[in-house]
Amino acid sequence: MPKMKTNSSAKKRFKVTGSGKIMRKKAYKNHILTKKEKDRKRKLGRMAIVDHSDLNNVKYLLCK
Repeated sequence: MPKMKTNSSAKKRFKVTGSGKIMRKKAYKNHILTKKEKDRKRKLGRMAIVDHSDLNNVKYLLCK
């Protein structure tokens, strides 16, 4: 049986840390930025850890 392919959209959106946690980017930082405060935009630029309720689905897409 052939190897499973990694989902191409998932590998662009998620990064795996050295300890095995999966990081994601936050939403709402693409457009209509003029009405958002500077502190809010700065916080949205940081990476976040994927919630444990979504972890199995993301791991399946990444074939880990």
